[in-house]
This record gives sequence, C-alpha cells and structure tokens, in this order.
Amino acid sequence: MSKHPVQGSYRKIIHSEVFFPCQRNSDTDTMFGFFSYKKAVTGQSAGAKQQTARLSVISNISLVVMKLAVGSAVGSLAIISEALHSGIDLLAALIAYLSIKKASEPPDEIHRFGHGKFEDISGFFEALLIFAAAVLIMYEAVMKLIHGETGLDTGTLLYVGIAVMGVSAVVNFYVSGRLMNVAKATESIALESDAWHLRTDVYTSLGIMAGLVLIKLTGIVILDQLFAFGVAVVIMHAAYELTVRSFGTLTDRRLSDKEEDRIKQILCDHATDYANFHALRTRRSGADRFIDLHLVVAKDTTVQEAHDLSDHLESDILLEFPRASISIHVEPCSGDCNDCSSLCREHKPAV
Repeated sequence: MSKHPVQGSYRKIIHSEVFFPCQRNSDTDTMFGFFSYKKAVTGQSAGAKQQTARLSVISNISLVVMKLAVGSAVGSLAIISEALHSGIDLLAALIAYLSIKKASEPPDEIHRFGHGKFEDISGFFEALLIFAAAVLIMYEAVMKLIHGETGLDTGTLLYVGIAVMGVSAVVNFYVSGRLMNVAKATESIALESDAWHLRTDVYTSLGIMAGLVLIKLTGIVILDQLFAFGVAVVIMHAAYELTVRSFGTLTDRRLSDKEEDRIKQILCDHATDYANFHALRTRRSGADRFIDLHLVVAKDTTVQEAHDLSDHLESDILLEFPRASISIHVEPCSGDCNDCSSLCREHKPAV
C-alpha cells in the first residue's frame, strides 16, 4: 500500500487493540502518550504568530496614547471611548501574545494533549474584557446625556479628532489584515480574535469620524454621546460572538459540519479497503484538532495489515488537517451483516 507524505506538528501513533506507549526516538521529537511534537514545524508557526502578536501590541499602545491625548483635548466622549476600546484591545493583545507563547509549548507530563486550550482561554477572557468596556462606555454616554455634559470643543481641535480617527482606522485595517492572514495560516483563534477586535475598531473609528464631521457641520454636540453609545453596541456584539466561539471550544464542541463531512469523505474514498467505520468523534483545542473513530476490518485481517490501513487513512486526513491528532481503534467484522465493503465480502467464509 502506498504511503502518503505526512506534514504537520505531530506524528500520530495509530493503535490496533493494544496500546504501546511512545518513547523519545530522535533529537527533534519529544513524545508523550500518543503524540510526537515536531519542533521545527511548530517553531516556525509559533514564531510567526508571536511576531504578529507583538505588532498588535505596539500598534495598540500607539493608538491608546494618541486617542487619549486628542480625546481629552477635544473633550469628545466618543474619542475617549475609542481610546478605552483600544486600551482593552491592548490588554487583549497582551493576553493573546502570552497565550500563543504558552500554546506553542510541546506536550509534557502534565499536559499530554498539548497546550492549545490556552489560546481558547485567552479568547474567553478577551470577550469578558470587551463586555466590561462596552458597559462602561454605555454608562458614561447615558450619564452625559442625562446631565447634559458635553464639554466638546467644536473648534479647530475637532479637526484633529477627525484626523486621529482616520489614522486609527487605517492603522487598524492594516494590522487586522496581518493578524487575520497569520491566524488563518496557523489556525490561531487567539490571533483571529485579536484581528476581529481591531477590525471592529476600524468600523467604530470610521463611525465616530463621521459623527464628528456631522457635529462640525450641524453643531449638534449630542451626536457625540449617541455615536459613543453606538460604539458600545458594536463592541458588545463582537464580545458575544467571541464568547460563543471560545466557550464552544473550551467545552469540546465537535468540529464544524464541513470539516466532519470532509473527514468522512476521506474515509469513504477508501471504502473498499475496510468493512465500515463508526463512533467518529472530533474536537478542537486551539489550532489542534483531535479525531478518533472505530474502524471495522475483515476478521482475518492481520495486525500489520490493520496498522498499515490505519496509517494510510491517517496520512490522507493529515494532508488536509496537518495539526490533527488521530486515534483509530480497529475492530473485527463479525461477518453477519450485509453492509460490508467488497473487501469484507471477499473475506466472508463460503456457504
């Protein structure tokens, strides 16, 4: 049986019936349980993620300082609320950076399934931080609407505020694009969450810039509080979406229908080589996927043949899901059913 090249962060140990504990077998592999951590591959991936996360931290620091200075000078609650939003994004970026660094560590004696969930935990905490920022912005906007406190400078400084919002939108659009590209390439939920945060900043910055322009044109300063409230609503929606995703991964929600259907299709492409498969289970931890299933083979199939078939199926799955950890449990076919593949029929005893 031909062997497909396997590329990915882990080498999977597929077992039939009996468990054989893995041992350290090379200078480049650190093996625990069923997993072999490929340092060279994940090292490159982790390096790209950490470098991009640092870019997010630096850009957010610059934007927080700029927005706070200009927002305070202009007296715009909307700009100050955006500074707070960027401050939350800065904290989220720091959490994302630390979680990515931790998640890139190889499996060890304590965390034998790796550290991928550290990224999911960071996503959950980022969502909580965004919720807190949104509530604070809403509170400040309502208080100023009730008490009629504006303090907004509608003179020359307002042009500076408009310019700052424009610069913020451009910077966040660029950085969020970089984050999203790396997130997709490395399947990092922490970077993807950070990217969506900054993309939200792009929309809110443009909205506030439009609001400041309207204030300048109409003189209706109450628009500042209304746009600040709108920013909070957008932020809260982003927090809700992030909470649903991160919580689902933390509670071991199965992979998407699209991904599971693709796994089943890969298995079905080899339907003539085995009798059946069932008990397919999937979950995700950070960028890593975990897949296990029961494979039914002809009852007189040797252990070596079953292992080779399992290894072949694994190789095909890894070509599309390179960071997957796969466990295949092999079962003998009873020969009593009529649903077996052609291989199973060939192994049926003659009547």
